[in-house]
Amino acid sequence: MIVPRIFSGMQPSGELHIGNWLGALRQWVELARADTHETIFCVVDAHAITVDYTPSEMRSRVLETAICYLAAGLDPQRSAIFVQSDVRQHTELAWYLASCTQMGELQRMTQFKDKAEQHKNNVNAALFTYPVLMAADVLVYKATLVPVGDDQVQHLELARDVARRFNQRFGEIFPEPTPRLSKAPRIMGLDGAAKMSKTKGNTIALSDAPDVVWNKLKRAFTDPQRLRRTDPGRPEVCNIFTMHQAITPPETVAQIDRDCRSAAIGCGDCKKIFFDNVMNELGPIQERMRAWSAQPDEVRAILRDGAERCRAIAESTMSEVRQCMGLGAGA
Repeated sequence: MIVPRIFSGMQPSGELHIGNWLGALRQWVELARADTHETIFCVVDAHAITVDYTPSEMRSRVLETAICYLAAGLDPQRSAIFVQSDVRQHTELAWYLASCTQMGELQRMTQFKDKAEQHKNNVNAALFTYPVLMAADVLVYKATLVPVGDDQVQHLELARDVARRFNQRFGEIFPEPTPRLSKAPRIMGLDGAAKMSKTKGNTIALSDAPDVVWNKLKRAFTDPQRLRRTDPGRPEVCNIFTMHQAITPPETVAQIDRDCRSAAIGCGDCKKIFFDNVMNELGPIQERMRAWSAQPDEVRAILRDGAERCRAIAESTMSEVRQCMGLGAGA
C-alpha cells in the first residue's frame, strides 16, 4: 500500500526570502495542516555542495533554514523536518537511480545549463547529476505529491521517468510523483531581471525590518515604459503586481489593475499597498523567528528527531530496492 506522502525541500543557501515564502513555504504549511498526506520537509544540504561554498558556514546555514521552516508555521509534531545528509539513504538511492538515468536526459536539464554558466570554474559531476539526487530525495519516501516551483518541474518530470524505468526493469517499487505548483510558482527579484535570489541581491528577506523592506521596494523594478506618474501602466509586465497577486486580497488586486491602467495610482502607491500587505504576513513570521533563534538546541533536537523518523521510512524503501536489484549478500 502506498502511503499518500508529500516531500519537499530547500537548499541552505542563506537567509530565506519572500520568494521562498510565497513560492513554497506558505504552501507547505497549508498542505501540512490539511492532514491529507504524511508530510516530510528537508533542508537539502547535499544539493548545496554542488557549487562553491564555505564549509565552516554550512551548519549555521542549515540551522537558519530550519528556523525559517518553523517560523513559517511548520509543526514538527505534524511534519518530519530534517537535514538531507543525516539520512544517507538519499545518496545511496541516487547512485542506484543513476543506472536508470540517461546522459542525454541530464544534458537537457535547463537548470544545469544555467548553473554551469554561472559557475564556469566549477562545473562538477555533482552539478550534472543533481536531478538524480533530487529524484532519490522524493522516491526514497515513495512521495506521491511534491510541491515545487516551476523551475523544478523539469527535474520532477525526470524523477517520474526514472521511477517508471526502474519499475519496468526491477519491479513495481516507486509511485510516480505528481508536482504541485503554488499560486506563485516563480517570484522574480526586485530587479525584475532574474528569479529572486540572495546571491543576486534582489530579495526581501523574511527577517527584514519594515524600513529595510520599504527602502528595497522604493528601488524595485516596475513597468519600464511608465516614466511619469500620469502614464498609464501595464500590470502584466510589472513584477510588483505579480507579487500582489500572491499576497494581496483579490478584490484589491483587481482595483490595482484598473487604477494602474488608468493612471489613477502611481508605482509608489502600488508599492505602498504591497508593503503594508507583505509586512502583515512577515510580522508573525519574524516574531516566531526570534523565538526559535533563541532556542537553537531545540531546533537541532527537532532535526534529529525528524531524521530518525525519516531514516526508518528510507531504509524500508532501500531494503526493497536492494532486494529487487540483487544487491548485497542476501540471506
